[in-house]
Amino acid sequence: MAVKKLPTVILRAGEDRRVRSGHPWAFSNEILMDADVKAIPAGSLATLRAPGGEALGVCTFNPHSLIAARLLTTNPEAQIDALFFGRRLAQAAALRDRLVGVPYYRLIHAEADGMPGVIVDRFGDSFVVQVNTAGMDALTPVILEALEAEFSPRTIILKNDSPVRVLEGLPREVVVAKGEAGSIELIENDARFVADLSGGQKTGWFYDQRDNRRFMAGLAKDARVLDAYCYSGGFGVLAATRGAKSVLCLDRSQPALDAAQKAVELNKVEKIVSLQKGEVFETLEKQKPRSYEVVICDPPAFVKNRKDLKIGAQGYRKLVRLAAPLVTKGGFFFVASCSHLVDVPLFAEQVRRGLRDAERNGRILLSSGAALDHPIHPGLPETAYLKAMVLQLD
Repeated sequence: MAVKKLPTVILRAGEDRRVRSGHPWAFSNEILMDADVKAIPAGSLATLRAPGGEALGVCTFNPHSLIAARLLTTNPEAQIDALFFGRRLAQAAALRDRLVGVPYYRLIHAEADGMPGVIVDRFGDSFVVQVNTAGMDALTPVILEALEAEFSPRTIILKNDSPVRVLEGLPREVVVAKGEAGSIELIENDARFVADLSGGQKTGWFYDQRDNRRFMAGLAKDARVLDAYCYSGGFGVLAATRGAKSVLCLDRSQPALDAAQKAVELNKVEKIVSLQKGEVFETLEKQKPRSYEVVICDPPAFVKNRKDLKIGAQGYRKLVRLAAPLVTKGGFFFVASCSHLVDVPLFAEQVRRGLRDAERNGRILLSSGAALDHPIHPGLPETAYLKAMVLQLD
């Protein structure tokens, strides 16, 4: 069967250096946007070419998006079909199986795994797929075919409710592509938890904190632990299984607390863990100072767009100001930010200011990011969104 010739997208003079150096994106102002290129349907596959005509690879193209071209492969002859994605899925699974050891992990982390704009989280034989670009949205049937061929899933949920889809001209929706929606058990750090694949936040679970949860649980033996923004109990319940004296899980979401309660029961730590519904800032202000050996604060994103950067970043300072006084002398404090617009230096500065406001001092033991199943594309260091810091306080 004859291969369909792809439309051509040409970079402007001098604008091919970033792509040649390994960056997988081309922005709209770097592309010759003539009438023919503007007429290419959003989400189409295209051949990306240098100003001189040299083919740089195959990309998905959206003339209406700031990130207009997203490189799928540097092989301009590649066929973008189920076999193409199947190889990427198999390679990603082999890496995660080695890194994690159980089939509960982030399988595909967008550009880092060669599938730009696509997130796939694996829960055994159930998969949650989030597609955030017009190009990969158009290729969704092919991606699902590849998933089916590689894993024979019981359940596939298309969790396409991210706000970024609006920027690509896509609807926000949740679709059950196979099986049934609902909650499912997962294993993390040898403990058992529950995730709501269709109704929970993001894909239903935050695998990115797996390694940080394990680290903090290692500090929790015989400790009184506060897990603020506990969500489904990932930090607090694990700490209880590792010998914590007591754990208070705090969140304002009742569905999150219900999931945490199920995790408490699954791990048989009912005598150790208590759950409290409430706004975190208000609750922290009412807590007795220096009453916990371990305090964990893993909030949702305080900064969701650039216009909120200044005020949102100050939220981390306030959080530290309120939480640090609760840590005993010599105790441990964990704080994180998943706001991708808050970079490492800004986050560190807010933590430092919050400690100063709380009149606490100490030492940084660990500065970390997302778990190893969330690799970063070498050309996109700015996508290292998660920042976490562990301190011992005096």
